[in-house]
Amino acid sequence: MGGVISEQRAVELVEAYLAEERLTWRWEGEAPELVVHRVEEHGVGWLAFWTTAEAARTPGTATTIHGHLLVDREDGSIHHVPAAGWDDECWQEDYLLHAKGVRPPSPLAAAVRALAREDGTVAALRHLRREAPRLGLREAKAYLAAVRDGAEPPEELASLARKERTWPPVPIERLTGPVPQGPHGG
Repeated sequence: MGGVISEQRAVELVEAYLAEERLTWRWEGEAPELVVHRVEEHGVGWLAFWTTAEAARTPGTATTIHGHLLVDREDGSIHHVPAAGWDDECWQEDYLLHAKGVRPPSPLAAAVRALAREDGTVAALRHLRREAPRLGLREAKAYLAAVRDGAEPPEELASLARKERTWPPVPIERLTGPVPQGPHGG
């Protein structure tokens, strides 16, 4: 796992995956060629939007054969992340936590840390309580004590400080990978 997956390599990986998968799907008639028609770069990797080759060549063609897949920027693994097509960027946090076991740093923790350093404990606590109303005073003090010196808050406090979601996280499915790094990485 030495490099970073390039956009071109991400497209190659998704198109190779689709070429194999389309042979296992049920089709009315001949299986269409599936291609990546758009790619978006995100912090966690490349979001590759795919459709039929015909629909990609002729914009406006109505097709129900389309989707998106995430290629992890570090290891080239391919994932189905249903929420990745939504405007809400929480899907990246879900991906990091559920697929990689990594909880991303909290922007609230960074803001509280900076306020404590610049304006003092009271200002930091006031901000924290306003931004995370589910934290009681005792929990807010514990949160501040944890983040003051640069650490992240413990999960039980961090979960109370996160904004409540309007829907639960959707399942993330690993489809392939990781891929061996070689001349195609980076």
